Amino acid sequence: MPLQLARTGASFLLIFLSQVVTPTWYGGSGYYPDESYNEVSVEMPPQVPALDYRVPRWCYTLNIQDGEATCYSPRGGNYHSSLGTRCELSCDRGYRLIGQRSVHCLPSRRWSGTAYCRQVRCPVLPLITSGTYSCTNGILLDSRCDYSCASGYHLEGDRSRICMEDGRWSGGEPVCVDIDPPKIRCPHSREKMAEPEKLTARVHWDPPVVKDSADGTITRVTLRGPEPGSRFPEGEHVIRYTAYDRAYNRASCKFIVKVQVRRCPTLKPPQHGYLTCTSAGDNYGAICEYQCDGGYERQGTSSRVCQSSRQWSGSQPICTPMKINVNVNSAAALLDQFYEKRRLLIVSSPDPSNRYYKMQISMLQQSTCGLDLRHVTIIELVGQPPQEVGRIREQQLSASIIEELRQFQHLTRSYFNMVLIDKLGVDRERYMEPVTPEEIFTFIDDYLLSNQELDQRRKQRDVCE
Repeated sequence: MPLQLARTGASFLLIFLSQVVTPTWYGGSGYYPDESYNEVSVEMPPQVPALDYRVPRWCYTLNIQDGEATCYSPRGGNYHSSLGTRCELSCDRGYRLIGQRSVHCLPSRRWSGTAYCRQVRCPVLPLITSGTYSCTNGILLDSRCDYSCASGYHLEGDRSRICMEDGRWSGGEPVCVDIDPPKIRCPHSREKMAEPEKLTARVHWDPPVVKDSADGTITRVTLRGPEPGSRFPEGEHVIRYTAYDRAYNRASCKFIVKVQVRRCPTLKPPQHGYLTCTSAGDNYGAICEYQCDGGYERQGTSSRVCQSSRQWSGSQPICTPMKINVNVNSAAALLDQFYEKRRLLIVSSPDPSNRYYKMQISMLQQSTCGLDLRHVTIIELVGQPPQEVGRIREQQLSASIIEELRQFQHLTRSYFNMVLIDKLGVDRERYMEPVTPEEIFTFIDDYLLSNQELDQRRKQRDVCE
């Protein structure tokens, strides 16, 4: 197929020629005529332009959005895109150059590279636990994000972060920390009077009001002191509660429980007597009973009660020497005067000159104090009728009373003998020969003293020494 080439100036033009060929049919050649269409083209290499540094606009003029190009041309300052021009590319503040920072104009009338300005953006900040933040300009350059924490939390770390030119945030991520202690309010202090005959009072109160200033969770509340509803003794008692939150912060509160005991003036025992009191002996409801020493009788009220007015009921009795009436009709009437008051030691002797009798009376006369402490009265039955003598101290007994006493207590006139009778009139011990007062005292202390007498004996242990 014929090809035509045309040459114009320094450029080669490529001309495409096309021709429809109708093939001729040759018999026996195997080719047959058809109606197909064939297009044949020949491409010549492009013509390289002649380099000319004098052309002012060899490459297109650079125009960078949101930036600028600073160019230097071999032809001088008025040439910005001539052949060989070199341009330095930069972006406005807030934008970052993507691509080459320096390009030059090539003989191909193209610049040696490409670039563009992309707006600087920092990554979206994550939310912090129990806090938030607010930004002045989103995630753009110079945007400042200020952090704050929920109520009850304190910020630890950077309070603000700024989006920098390199696309990163300044500083580091802060955290919200619960450092506020819980709020706790204790009940009011209270004062209560002790109950009658008691030195304590039962005190009740409501639990403290506790609230956490952060997430509202209280993990533990401890009590230092007795539980509500406990019995408190007299005095002031500090009750302290401590509350803990999940961050192990704690807060405490306290209040005072004061128990008062209404007390009466301290009673003094009567002369020749003593007191036995319930409870503390001077508190509201206490009962004090007056007792007289051996050989003395109480005159007046037997007991007094401490009242709510802090005053004692009644008046103080006195102890007077016991008066023994020997002018009675029978020994029973005589013994009744000693019932529950005195013990009796009856000494019987055939005559006043009896050796055992004289020895025994001498020892007893030297132990009068010990006998009185143990409430022992001595009755002497000495001699033979009609000269027989019976006496209690200086008081003489009648012959009939002497005889009845001997019969009741089985005391013989034939030899020395003694009998010890307790306060209930029961024969407790018999002696056929003299005994020391210490032996008598030991027997009484071991077997005959009541609990009250034992306490009194402990208090008066050294009285007779």
